Parts: sequence; C-alpha cells; structure tokens
Amino acid sequence: MTRPNLGWLLATSIGILAPPARAVAQTDYRNLDDDRPTSVEDAYPIEHWAFELIAPWRYERTRDGTTLHSFAPELAYGLFRNGHVGIKLPLGGESTEGDRTWGLSGFRVFGLYNFNTDGIRWPALSLRADASFPAGDLGGGGSRLAIKAIVTRSFGRQRVHLNGSFGSGGGEEPAAVEPLPRWSAGAAVDHSFIRESILLVAEITAKQTSSGDATEAHVTIGARYQVAPTIVFDLGMARRVSSQGPDFAVTVGLSHAFAIAGLMPMPHRPAAGGAR
Repeated sequence: MTRPNLGWLLATSIGILAPPARAVAQTDYRNLDDDRPTSVEDAYPIEHWAFELIAPWRYERTRDGTTLHSFAPELAYGLFRNGHVGIKLPLGGESTEGDRTWGLSGFRVFGLYNFNTDGIRWPALSLRADASFPAGDLGGGGSRLAIKAIVTRSFGRQRVHLNGSFGSGGGEEPAAVEPLPRWSAGAAVDHSFIRESILLVAEITAKQTSSGDATEAHVTIGARYQVAPTIVFDLGMARRVSSQGPDFAVTVGLSHAFAIAGLMPMPHRPAAGGAR
C-alpha cells in the first residue's frame, strides 16, 4: 500500500489539463496522521511537492474536573521524494477550578522519511523527528526532541501499525497541548470501506510525558471520511485505561491537500528540432 498518487490533484491545482482515468487522490482517507484521528500514524509521507493543511480541534476532561480545548493547526510539505517536513502551532484553553487560561502552547517542527513501501517481505518503515519549543502561556518549560519509528503492514483492506518513540529535554513542565512524551508506544488496526471512502481505526497506546510521571494508557476509536477529492474529515474518541491521564477525549478535524505552482518543477520540453 502506497500513499495516494496526488499527481492529478497537483496538475489541476496549477491549471494543467491532465485528468487521469479515475480519481486516485480519493484514497487520501486512508492516511493516518499523527493524532488525526488517533495517536498512531502510518508509515507513508504526503506526495512529493504537495502540501497538507490540517485543522483539528480536541477536547479532554480529567477526573479532577480539569478540561482542555485545543486547536493545533499543522502544515506539511512533501519537500523530497518519500519524505515531508512540517510545522505545528498548538493553541489551547485550559480550565482548572473554573478559571480558563488561553494561549499558545509552544510550537513544533517535524520531518518524516519513508525507507520502503509495504511489500511481500518487509512492511513499510519510516522514521520521524519532532522538536518542540516553549512559547506562550501554555508552552511549558524547555525544548524537547523526539524520534519515532513507524511500521505499517497491509492485509487486504486491513492494515496494522506500530509506533514507538523516545524523547529528551524539556524539564519537568510539559506543554499543555500535545507535549512530546519521554517515551510512547502504540498499536493500531484499520479497515477501509473503499466504496464509501471510509476508514475505521482502533488503537491502544501508552506513554510517559516526563521523567517520574505515571504511565498513561488509552484506547481510541476513530474514522476518516473523504468528503471531497482534496478534503478529509476525521473523528476520534479516546478513553483512559490507566490510573493517570485524561478520562475522555474527542478529536474532530479536517485536512486539505493542495499544491503551489511556483514550487513545482517545470515539465521538460525537448529543444526545437531535437528528438521527440
């Protein structure tokens, strides 16, 4: 299973009339993004030269009554073949004992590289690097770096995904919204309903945010639906299965794939009188 071919989409975006026989970009609903709609992601980057803009909202509630509303817009770009880079700007509103604090929760840059696609002998394998920096009232203290290994294996319409990451830095005060954990591990399985352009996914994850913290574990179910050739809607719901962490969380988001003409290479044309 490879990431969807967005060639027709990119061509249409810059006004080139090169329609394909079928709308292959409509398989974008199969792409599991980080925390969209579940924490586990798949091993495939976005298409070379393509952009992906993600606009998610998340709500969390803990047993002591603390709630968190967060909005973490993300922009990724297929800078090179088999890899992408991106930036994320988390915003949040944290409520404790009736007082809500709104603000920027740091910012993050990341990159992902895919070494191989899913084949007969080997599953798809990628490495991802994230760096977060403190900024705003909810940004925590100190910078953090994390490296994640991602594995994806297909079995017909089903896929299995394994993620594992290790992080360092950041001190003892993490960002309120999507802090990079000290370590995390997760496994997920998804199933595609190709005719309806729907993907269902279930996962179990565990993580430790900072040194000395208790381990948090959650189970999550989610869905992705292709509402238009370039737009995907996602929905996820998580429940705590450990003694620590948010009791309940829900995520709702939209992603949009597009291209910019000036950032794409011009097609090669033979010189006048040359070979055709």
